[in-house]
Amino acid sequence: MPGKDRQRALARAKLERQMARRAAAARRRRQVQAGLGAAVAVIVVLAGVVFLVTQLRDDNTGTTKTAAAAAGCAYPKSAQPASKDVGAPTVDEIAKTGTQVVTLKTDVGTLTADLDLAAAPCTSHSFAHLAAEKYFDGTSCHRLVTEGIFVLQCGDPTGKGAGGPGYQFANENLPTGKSPAYPAGTLAMANSGPDTNGSQFFIVYKDTELSADYSVFGKVTSGLDAVQKVAAQGVQGGRTDGPPKQAVTLTAVTAAAPRK
Repeated sequence: MPGKDRQRALARAKLERQMARRAAAARRRRQVQAGLGAAVAVIVVLAGVVFLVTQLRDDNTGTTKTAAAAAGCAYPKSAQPASKDVGAPTVDEIAKTGTQVVTLKTDVGTLTADLDLAAAPCTSHSFAHLAAEKYFDGTSCHRLVTEGIFVLQCGDPTGKGAGGPGYQFANENLPTGKSPAYPAGTLAMANSGPDTNGSQFFIVYKDTELSADYSVFGKVTSGLDAVQKVAAQGVQGGRTDGPPKQAVTLTAVTAAAPRK
């Protein structure tokens, strides 16, 4: 019996060692899997941000490069025909100092904004031209993003993200080195690549870190809460990027005379 007891004790000890080794191995596997999962999660988040950044474009695929704003404003034709033809801005009198107040009346509230004529004269001049020609009137804000970046995108007469004015112009006043690059209230241009600005623009309703590829041309001074309320209701279909659940229409956009 003593011999059998000893054998049973040795067997139990061996089994316990095996179980301990297996438990340790399982813990190591879980740690590795957790590490890999965290790494994948980081990659997915980064990929998502990259996707959002690359998707903050209009679908006007014109590739003609324009002269830098510092050398003077130019508005050559784009590869895509105008969705609503109001002609290109004239370049004989472009204000390059002070600010210009614009009013964006929508069916969810009225926003006012100051265009920065000193930092973004070409962009501001184009926006004021389109406003004067009633280009924006009756158009919908076709895109809302509620995760990663926080913007409401407008300015396309087709309401699908593919429309433009038939001309394009160079980037200017890119917020390089600033953090956040696009603070809440910023007005900036959407584009389809460098120097392909047209009519589509976005309103930043919450501080957004975004690559400095989009011309900043103004800041909302009142009414941003209307956009924030739209954002709070989310995107159609429960998504985080797409048409806003609460439709937004620009009923009238007007620009006052420039002020120094």
